[in-house]
Amino acid sequence: MLTTRTIVALGVTAMSALPCTAQGVDQALIDAAKKEGQVVWYTTQIVNQFVAPTAAYFEKKYGVKVSYVRGDSRENTIRVINEAKAGKTQADVIDGTGLGALVSAGYAAKWQPEGIKRLPQAYWDQKGYWTATNLYVRVSGYNTELVKKGEEPRSYEDLLNPKWKNRMGWAVSPEPTAVPGFVGVILSEYGREKGLDYLKKLATQNITPINASARKAVDNMMAGEYAIGVHVNNSHVQISKQQGAPVEWVRMQPAIAFFSIVGMTKDAPHVNAGKLLVEFLVSKEGQKLYADADYLPVDPDVPPRDPGMRPDGKEWRVHYLMPDEVEEKSAEWYSIWKDIFR
Repeated sequence: MLTTRTIVALGVTAMSALPCTAQGVDQALIDAAKKEGQVVWYTTQIVNQFVAPTAAYFEKKYGVKVSYVRGDSRENTIRVINEAKAGKTQADVIDGTGLGALVSAGYAAKWQPEGIKRLPQAYWDQKGYWTATNLYVRVSGYNTELVKKGEEPRSYEDLLNPKWKNRMGWAVSPEPTAVPGFVGVILSEYGREKGLDYLKKLATQNITPINASARKAVDNMMAGEYAIGVHVNNSHVQISKQQGAPVEWVRMQPAIAFFSIVGMTKDAPHVNAGKLLVEFLVSKEGQKLYADADYLPVDPDVPPRDPGMRPDGKEWRVHYLMPDEVEEKSAEWYSIWKDIFR
């Protein structure tokens, strides 16, 4: 199993020896997808930022209608499992940060797109169930009207400064991209004993819990409900900053990175249209749409609009939490968080 310690700078180093030419999609697949006429996509991506424009682009390109349902990884996975148990599978394609439960339950299809041959091997499941599409990089952000430039916390130790007590917030759902992932990286970075000691000290800072998504944590920070957003997506902050919001993000050492992965459901009603959508998402064309939405594409040859948003593994270190590791340990990490912070 790949762990956080086995990968260095995956996001910026092309490790595949295969040529990175634009891959073609088999015409037979396109024809079959058009015959089915539609694809159903359960997604964790933000609708107005990425899903809606991507769906419109795909529909125009292939003439296949895209219906989508937006929810967090856990919600979407449970929904797929429940629908499958009832013999009423709706989704063809599902993405998120933790599809391991779907694989374990036997409701994920073993299929991957041809496009993965361009990507580093760590970006696709060696068992054949999923492919990474984009990275989520977790850092700290701050409200520039409440924190002076140069005073912002730039390390995990800085978060312990008494001046930030009662002035921080974070998303506290059981999603691995929320507090469980933060706990996991702290334990890995400090070691278990010192990591637990650090977390106990951080708990005395009275961080405001947000029972919602990481995006909401950024929104609340923008609104001035707290000065510091702990463990937020740098892409969310970047998008809001470009829209004129008083927010900025900092390069925490190390950053925490997750893969958003995509796969097919078992017994997908529109299997060909589903495959075509996945092929599109990992194509250079699709990856460019991630970049245009200020997401971090996994294709090493498709840079983010701001290349500085993707850790280089050198000047800016990063811990990658791999899907297998997340599936195996996130429940334990969440339990540790509850014991210490509640």
